[in-house]
Amino acid sequence: MNISSTDLASRLQGTYADLVSTGLTDVQHDNYYFLTANRGDPELLKIANWDIQSIRRDFPALQQMINGRPLIWLDNAATTHKPQCVITAVSDFYAKDNSNVHRGAHTLAKRATDAYEGAREKIRRFIGADSAEEIIFVRGATEAINLVAQSYGRMVVRPGDEIILSNLEHHANIVPWQQLCEEKGALLKVIPLNDCGEIILDEYAKLLSSKTRLVAISHVSNSLGTVVPIKVMIDMAHTLGVPVLVDGAQGIPHFKVDVSNLNADFYAFSGHKMFGPTGLGVLYAKKSLLESMPPWQGGGNMIKTVTFEHTTYNSLPNKFEAGTGHIAGAVGLGAAADYLTRLGSKPIEIYEQKLMVYGCNALSTIPRLRQVGTAAQKAGVLSFVIPGVSSEGLAEYLDRQGIAVRVGHHCAQPSLRHFGLDSTIRPSLALYNTFAEIDQLVLAVEKFLYNGGLKNG
Repeated sequence: MNISSTDLASRLQGTYADLVSTGLTDVQHDNYYFLTANRGDPELLKIANWDIQSIRRDFPALQQMINGRPLIWLDNAATTHKPQCVITAVSDFYAKDNSNVHRGAHTLAKRATDAYEGAREKIRRFIGADSAEEIIFVRGATEAINLVAQSYGRMVVRPGDEIILSNLEHHANIVPWQQLCEEKGALLKVIPLNDCGEIILDEYAKLLSSKTRLVAISHVSNSLGTVVPIKVMIDMAHTLGVPVLVDGAQGIPHFKVDVSNLNADFYAFSGHKMFGPTGLGVLYAKKSLLESMPPWQGGGNMIKTVTFEHTTYNSLPNKFEAGTGHIAGAVGLGAAADYLTRLGSKPIEIYEQKLMVYGCNALSTIPRLRQVGTAAQKAGVLSFVIPGVSSEGLAEYLDRQGIAVRVGHHCAQPSLRHFGLDSTIRPSLALYNTFAEIDQLVLAVEKFLYNGGLKNG
C-alpha cells in the first residue's frame, strides 16, 4: 500500500490536534515538516525566553545536510553535539595555552594549570560538590565506575558480601562489579523492574542487608529513559550505612544534579553526553571516601615522593589522576558547564519534558509500534520496536531521510531482555531538538511502513 505525503500529513494532523497545544514555539521552514501549529507554552515562557532556533544556531553540526536533507540528530543518548563555545574553548587552548599542567616554571604552564583547575572548579559548582578535591577527572563514566570498583571495591568487599545493581544498568555499571565479585567471592544482587521499566522499591528494600557493601545504580536508564528515584534509594541504603554509586551519564544532560542534596557517595558522568568533548569524564566522590581509598593507577602527578623502596602519594585530587590528563577536554567541559548554566537547568528540564510527552504521544499514533519503557518519569529516550519490521532496516531508511537514531541493545542487554527483546530503535532527545523533528521522525516511520517496510503482513 502506498500513501502520499499529503494524505499522511492530513491523517496525522487530526491525531496531533490535542497534542500540539502543549508544545513550544519552534518555527522552521514550512517545507521542513508536515505538521505545523502554534506551540506557545506559558509555563516555560514565564521562566525564560526559550529561543530554540537561537540555541540551535549555537551548534555548528546541526546546520549540515545529510543525504540531501537537514540533519535531525536523535542519537543524543550516545553522544551530544557541541556548542561553538565549547569548540572555541578547546581550539583556543591548543592555539594559545597548550602546556602540561602543574610544576611548570613558564607562563604557558601556569595558564594551562589555571585553565585545568578552573574547569575543575566549574564542575564543582555545576554539580554542587563541597570541594574541588572531590572532582576527579577521568576518561568517562566507564572509567569512573572502574576506578571505584578497583579502588574502593577491592578495599571493602570480602567473600560472601553483596553488591546491589538494578536491571536498568548499562554494561559499564555491571561488568566492573561482576569482575570484582568473581575476584572476591562476593555476590551480585539485582533489583527487578515492573512492566513499565521502573525499579520496584519494595524489592530493593528486601535486597538491602548487613551483607550489602555497595549499591550501584543509574540515575537515568540509557535504554528506556526511566528516571530512577535516586534520592529515595540513597536514603534507604544509608539507613544501613551502605554507600551508593550513581551512574549519572544519562541524567546530568537533562536536569539539575546536586550531589550534596542527593547525598550521593559517588557520582560518575561523561563530558560528551553533556555537550562537552569526548575522552573526558568526572568522578565525584565524598572527600572522606577518596582519602580512605588507595590509588587505582600509578605514574606521574599522583605521587609526592618515589624511591625504589617506597612511594608516598599526592593529595586529592591528584592522587587519582596519574599521568597527563585530557587538559583541553577539561577546558571544554568547563565551557559546556558554563553553557548549560547560562541556559538554566529548569528551562532545559521543562522544555525536554514537553518534547518527551509530545514524542511519546506522537509515536503512539503509529500502528503496531510498541514503546519500550513507559515509566511515569522519563528523560531523553523514546525506544520502540515494531513487530514484523527490521529495526536495522528502518534505522537505515531514517538515515536516508537525514534522521540519526541508534539501533541495537545500547549496551544494556539485561534491561531489554526484561521485555523479551534483543534490540530497539532508540531516538533520544536533547535541548536542541524540536517538535518539528519529532513530526519528521513519525512521518518517516509511517512512510516506511506504508510503502513496504513490513516483513509480515
